Amino acid sequence: ELGLYGFQATLIPVLSFEFISLESLFEKLSHPECYGGLVFTSPRALEAIKICLKENSKNEVWLKSLKQRWNTKPAYVVGKATASLVEEIGLIPQGDKSGNAEKLAEYICSREKPSSSALLFPCGALKREVLPTALREKGIPLESLTVYQTTQHADLQEALSSYFSQQGIPASVVFFSPSGVKFCLQHIQKLSGDFINHVKFAAIGPTTAEAMEAAGIPVCCTAESPTPQDLAAGIQKALRLQNC
Repeated sequence: ELGLYGFQATLIPVLSFEFISLESLFEKLSHPECYGGLVFTSPRALEAIKICLKENSKNEVWLKSLKQRWNTKPAYVVGKATASLVEEIGLIPQGDKSGNAEKLAEYICSREKPSSSALLFPCGALKREVLPTALREKGIPLESLTVYQTTQHADLQEALSSYFSQQGIPASVVFFSPSGVKFCLQHIQKLSGDFINHVKFAAIGPTTAEAMEAAGIPVCCTAESPTPQDLAAGIQKALRLQNC
């Protein structure tokens, strides 16, 4: 998508994920009758389920009965990437146009009644409290289970140094998560030196933009929705305004 605008994009992996509590996750998935539905705000939560389903015995139970029983309940998702993974395990996603936790929380609150069965929320250790807080305020029960931890990618520093030495200072740097800001920013500032002011920093969405602002980075654009198309259009507009 960025290539269509004439940009040369380099993707540098920032994060590594370690999956945890998978037995506990499958135990909870084995009891759809205890829950009112599922909530997914990250593709990683679906990856955790897919790892569980790699075991033949578990996959068999899932295909024979669990999938069908969960499909009588909503599977709320934050965006398109998460929605497609939900479809891969045979469930029907809802709310994928939300784009962020705030809007997904509104969507869920408009559909769920207070004091109904809890929604099961497999999530990461670094999850924000926006969605749980919004649901709690409306009396909608949510049961969170941490199924992955986020750490800095082992090759991050080396990959950034290599990029800067080979390609120089980038016209734009895009962050896709607050963790990306946390793990990358110091390295980028060091490598850019006095030229940091020439770099246009972009965010995939409002949560990431907030983290960037909190770290003292001027945000030149935030994608209107977290899609490659909107991101590319936003960057193109920001760079054109600066005659880059």
